[in-house]
Amino acid sequence: MSKKVAVILSGCGVYDGSEIHESSAVLVHLSRAGVQYEVFAPNKEQMHVVDHVKGQPTEEKRNVLTESARIARGKITDLACLKVDSYDALIIPGGFGVAKNLSTWAVEGKDCSVDKAIEETIKAFHAKKKPIGLCCISPVLAAKLIPGCEVTVGCDTESEKWPHAGTAGTIKELGCKHINKEVNEVHVDAKNKLVTTCAFMSNSPLHEIFDGVGEMVTALLGLL
Repeated sequence: MSKKVAVILSGCGVYDGSEIHESSAVLVHLSRAGVQYEVFAPNKEQMHVVDHVKGQPTEEKRNVLTESARIARGKITDLACLKVDSYDALIIPGGFGVAKNLSTWAVEGKDCSVDKAIEETIKAFHAKKKPIGLCCISPVLAAKLIPGCEVTVGCDTESEKWPHAGTAGTIKELGCKHINKEVNEVHVDAKNKLVTTCAFMSNSPLHEIFDGVGEMVTALLGLL
């Protein structure tokens, strides 16, 4: 029987939802590996809507599930319907939607709260020792919910290549271990069955990010 992976999205677009290239890369690499997948998203209003041309919030209101359906080509299910026993692993791509719609990390950092359905899902996969793949900013969800876990969001020293390095420091403040990795590398926390990679936390070429997400998928499937 083919393995089956649940993928959770947080909207559509880097500034207020799932990062589209990361999400697509996850689905492409799963497909290439012959793995079945199903896409989920919470049925809730986004924190806000950002004009991706201007990079500024607008007065619009949008729904996370409805927006995520754009990436999933309409084949998407309300997160409330996800049954952990039906899946072998979980993947959550990055994008600011993780920090705005799946949690309040964008405004509260380490003191954030995590959406109840997301928290319950991550904790359930973890309790059943099922692998969890997280890329870009989404490893902060594990840092918040899984005490003492090990993750990477890339590098902990800020530079032109690593503009978001401060996130690593906040992860450490939560009592978790941050491992510096390049964009084409992953970190595997074997104890917690977590696989993380930095993706767009790095200012790297798109094909390198695509390949790094592929390494995450490959390492995740290797834990099954």
